[in-house]
Amino acid sequence: MDYRIEYYSPVVQEEILALPDSLAARYIVLTRRMQALGPNLGEPHTKAFGQGLFELRLKGAEGIARVFYCCLIGKRIVMLHSFVKKSRKTPSVELGIAMDRLKEVKRENA
Repeated sequence: MDYRIEYYSPVVQEEILALPDSLAARYIVLTRRMQALGPNLGEPHTKAFGQGLFELRLKGAEGIARVFYCCLIGKRIVMLHSFVKKSRKTPSVELGIAMDRLKEVKRENA
């Protein structure tokens, strides 16, 4: 059974698909790989942030983007938040949004 990609909300899905072309294309390639092989593709594609939060690392001609996600029972991968990186360090605001959504998803699926 393959893994299933889900989204925290329709807005999150729209934001991800609205990424610049090369980043959206990379997202599609990597999520297809995640569906077949599982959520941990290893660096440089994915990275664990702890507490069940992971990031999908996208790099393309237009820059760098990150998509935070978590994994749930039943081979479900939930995309929580995305943003285009403008600095070397992940902004605490972006991480905070992802962590809040992770807590909410965990509560709903407990």
